Amino acid sequence: MKHETVTNVRFCETDAAGHVNNTSYFIYLEEARGKFFQSILKDYQTFGRFIIASTHCDFVSQAYYNQELVISTWISKIGNKSFQFKHEIRAKDSDTLIAAAGAAIVYFNYKEQTSEPIPAEFRKLLEGQLVAS
Repeated sequence: MKHETVTNVRFCETDAAGHVNNTSYFIYLEEARGKFFQSILKDYQTFGRFIIASTHCDFVSQAYYNQELVISTWISKIGNKSFQFKHEIRAKDSDTLIAAAGAAIVYFNYKEQTSEPIPAEFRKLLEGQLVAS
């Protein structure tokens, strides 16, 4: 299942060229992942043991101040200790693809500073959100 988050581009997220600065996209993606987790987890603290192993963003088109953007977020792959998000950022008014992105998330034990297998209950939640590529 794809989850959608809508954001409005603020002036502070643009740069001297007048378009959204590349670093702002990672803020949008983080917000979208947070809202994704809020939508599927009853107790975020129980499962909130993640660390980002990698993230990337391909910039396809430009976005501008005061533009509404729709960030689609979904789980694309689940491994033993990690899972992957895919994202698309589109202009709300035209459906133009602005950016395509992804992130690899690791289930992590912060006390031991090591990755751990994804617990069965959490894996089941993720599997219910898996979208085949």
